[in-house]
Amino acid sequence: MAEFVCGSEEEFVNQMNERARGLGMENTNFVNCNGLDTEGHVTTARDIAAMSRELLTKYPQVHDYVTIWMENITHTTRKGSSEFGLTNTNKLIRQYQYATGLKTGSTADAGFCVSATAEKNQMEMIAVIMGAKDSKSRFADATTLLNYGFGKCMKYMDEGLEAIKPVKVEKGMKAEVSVKQAGNFQYIDTVGADLTQIKKKPELKKDLKAPVKEGDKTGEMVYYLDGKEIGRADIVATESVGKMKYRNALETALEKFFM
Repeated sequence: MAEFVCGSEEEFVNQMNERARGLGMENTNFVNCNGLDTEGHVTTARDIAAMSRELLTKYPQVHDYVTIWMENITHTTRKGSSEFGLTNTNKLIRQYQYATGLKTGSTADAGFCVSATAEKNQMEMIAVIMGAKDSKSRFADATTLLNYGFGKCMKYMDEGLEAIKPVKVEKGMKAEVSVKQAGNFQYIDTVGADLTQIKKKPELKKDLKAPVKEGDKTGEMVYYLDGKEIGRADIVATESVGKMKYRNALETALEKFFM
């Protein structure tokens, strides 16, 4: 596959390392594309977690494959076809009720490894175990880490459905434009804070000029906890407002004059 995509394994590995740097995998260096032990081929648990996160966020459909427990495979060659069964090497799929994936691996130098993912209470965790003495140990350690994460973290989510006052528009066909918060706001607490005390306040643009297109950013919703900012969400226009033309401006001025 590496030769098909890049022409050679060497070039494919170069692109692997380039992508790793782009993901912030600062302590990873790939030497081959198969993951087998060789001098200089190294990574860390943190870097594997970063790579796993990128895979899950960009291609969430991977869950459909890594959660399959058993599957029959048909192998076809010039000599004919034969069927054999495969079983998922990630035992957490059957042993841990919140498991959603992801990948196992083992070599003589690396020991038994797993990048384990799980979802509970609308939170997805990644636990990476490397260098375990045996397969059973890596799953036990991953379970311990995942349970710790779910016990330590609490999630706050605001759907941002509350009405927000319109924003004034300068030199527009309308004096104001209706707005809304663009999407949900999420916050993860790890210190046991009282998330019911989260407050939010809109910060709207004061110099918004026409034309304004639907979806244009018109401000931000700022979230606070114990007086400290914890995040922001965009506020966008829900309609378009065209720029006022000379004739419209004259009509508006005359209308105000004769009122």
